Amino acid sequence: MRLGAFSVSLNVNDIAASRTFYEKLGFSAVAGDASQNWLILRNPDAVTIGLFHGMFERNMLTFNPGWDPLCNDLPEFADVRELQKQLDEGGLTLLTRADPSTTGPASVMLVDPDGNPVLIDQHR
Repeated sequence: MRLGAFSVSLNVNDIAASRTFYEKLGFSAVAGDASQNWLILRNPDAVTIGLFHGMFERNMLTFNPGWDPLCNDLPEFADVRELQKQLDEGGLTLLTRADPSTTGPASVMLVDPDGNPVLIDQHR
């Protein structure tokens, strides 16, 4: 199953302090708006993390169908609705679902056996 770009979405208490910390580890902001309580940071190895204040209860694994690791559009990719069908066929329980009658941006969410949220979030 090809899930797209991967990042870890971190639930942070202080977005400025977290940004400073991760910048010292070689990350720099590539998207987002700290005044809106979210930033996306990437390091030179194309490792991506999201800093989110007050948006999620827990840290979350995030996959973005349609994007490569640098968030460039892929010419071909498995739509989130197709991924949803495969997850259903695999017997996984989804907390949120994409409407199969739609196209374009949509997401699904599930939880791994240890309680970690997994978001599959398609932006196009």
